[in-house]
Amino acid sequence: MLTPLIQALLILQDRDIKRLGLEAQLKVVPADVARVEQKIAAEKAAIDTARTEMRELEAKKKVLETEIGSAEDKLGRYRTQQLSVRKNDEYQALGHEIATTQTQIGEFEAQELAIMYAIDEAKKKFVAAESELKTNISGHESRIKTLRERETSLSAELKSIQADVAVARAPVDAMKLRIYDRIAVRSMPVVVAIHGGKCGGCHLKVSSEVESASRGKGPDASTQVPVCDQCGRIVYWEN
Repeated sequence: MLTPLIQALLILQDRDIKRLGLEAQLKVVPADVARVEQKIAAEKAAIDTARTEMRELEAKKKVLETEIGSAEDKLGRYRTQQLSVRKNDEYQALGHEIATTQTQIGEFEAQELAIMYAIDEAKKKFVAAESELKTNISGHESRIKTLRERETSLSAELKSIQADVAVARAPVDAMKLRIYDRIAVRSMPVVVAIHGGKCGGCHLKVSSEVESASRGKGPDASTQVPVCDQCGRIVYWEN
């Protein structure tokens, strides 16, 4: 039969294990949130990159449009000048400039067409990518909401179990609590049963003295705290 002290310690231990479990779960929530936030940042960065690439193409198109306009203005001036010259060499020279400018305009227009095609393709890819990435972001944000809700729930549970732990500690005297706390820092569970003469914590054989004490033999059996010779855990005899 378990002594009142062992019973009290087992109740305390059960609540402490629950407390530790909640603390461990709470501890990982911020890291989980941070990982999801990193995914959101990556998705947004991908959208920004696609948008930037498209804008760069549009900016190149505008530069080409300006250059084409400038070349066409130049071409118009050359043609006007050609009509007014009387010398053949000047006429030929202007004809050369006109041909060169026309070639240049043709090259600009070819580049403009290539860029326009690239812009159309970039827009298609951007729209598709943006839709997919926004869906991903929505899923990530939902995940963060769930994690925050879980954090709130765990915090409430932890507050409740901490109160239960305080209640469970009250019946145990200060000296026994010091023994329990000292062991709990390095080993959990603290209180374990002896089975077949072996400690339920380290699974090593205990001495006959410890086994006898765990059976409740001796004048101080109801108040003594038998501990394993090997691991130092509090032990009790389980029928």
